[in-house]
Amino acid sequence: MEAFRLTSPPDGRQPLHGSVTVGGAKNSALKLMAASLLAPGTTTITNLPDILDVDVMGRLLGELGCEVELDHDAERATVRAPEELGHHAPYHLVRRLRASISVLGPLVARCGRARVALPGGDNIGSRGLDMHLRGLEALGASVAIEHGYVVAEVARLRGATVWLDFPSVGATENLLMAATLAEGTTVIDNAAREPEIADLCRMLQRMGARVDGVGTGTLVVEGVDRLEPVTHETVTDRIVAGTWAFAAAIAGGELRVDRGRAHHLEIVLDKLAAAGARVSTDDAGFTVAADGRLEAFDVVTLPYPGFPTDLQPFALTLAAVSEGTAMITENVFEARFMFVQELARLGAEVRIDGHHAVVRGKPVLSGADVVAHDIRAGAALVLAGLAAEGRTTVADSYHVDRGYPGFVESLRSLGVDVERVQLPDLER
Repeated sequence: MEAFRLTSPPDGRQPLHGSVTVGGAKNSALKLMAASLLAPGTTTITNLPDILDVDVMGRLLGELGCEVELDHDAERATVRAPEELGHHAPYHLVRRLRASISVLGPLVARCGRARVALPGGDNIGSRGLDMHLRGLEALGASVAIEHGYVVAEVARLRGATVWLDFPSVGATENLLMAATLAEGTTVIDNAAREPEIADLCRMLQRMGARVDGVGTGTLVVEGVDRLEPVTHETVTDRIVAGTWAFAAAIAGGELRVDRGRAHHLEIVLDKLAAAGARVSTDDAGFTVAADGRLEAFDVVTLPYPGFPTDLQPFALTLAAVSEGTAMITENVFEARFMFVQELARLGAEVRIDGHHAVVRGKPVLSGADVVAHDIRAGAALVLAGLAAEGRTTVADSYHVDRGYPGFVESLRSLGVDVERVQLPDLER
């Protein structure tokens, strides 16, 4: 089993000095790859992150009949979608990637049928598909769950008005892609507004889709008969950029985040600045610097433009080494606090009450062996190791590789004593 191992000095601090460059967004790239199913021909997606999840999505598209070429050095995927797509997305791939459910909408729109295994992915709580399925039914599809698969059929989707109970990113994406080839007009109310949704909308518009309301809570889609393949550049990853902002706040030092889009992280950077970090922004990125412990601050996660749930583990980790006490409230994924038991192994003082966590900061944590349960929790545990004296080993590090290209290599370039190691069975 592969792990990341950090060694920190007795004061537990490994200040970061230097710069990192943020690439394409995982949460956008995977959906853009799924959108390539909508147009027969060759679609090229650039600024593609070099992460494990991209490889899994590439294999899934291959199972559906596409020819997929991934050039990680060039950060590019080339997808050749045939006129006749397959419609079966098998469990052995779907179980590895939650985002694989995003092929459902394109398959129903293109093929008039889909058989997609119920997805797996990160262990951060129940993320039901009810809104996906009800939305497709509103568009005229017959939908059922059979033997662990979502099975949908329709002659052709018809436009309808769909109200989402919650601004779900996945449901918004699936219904948006399905609606592009539906007959008539579809209105998606209470749609998610994340930058990754806007990125998908821009790609669909370039393919010939008629989408209005981009960036708002109401998307209006006028269906067309056919879409055309395009070349599209993936938006920069705001979660990776935010991760590096928290890294500087936790470890101290001064870190430049090139290509980090500050306007996608306004609430995050404002909170760090109010807590005592020095934050400067420009058109090419931003810089975060911290000389010592920051002041604790409260966090409430909400859909965009609120505080991102994906950055909550980092806010909790920062609170564990800040001055004072913080209240962290999780409103999006109920199991985000699962990693707290691992953070407590590093000496963090955290008390959980429902969807609230009360964190009492302390000057330094204590290195220990911990396990990553998902992408963000794994990265947060690595950053906790930057403020933990002694040796910290984060097992199941493949989770981090699913969302962060070259994470250890970037940390090493910033002066961190960290390496990849193989753990023998006795260390598990």
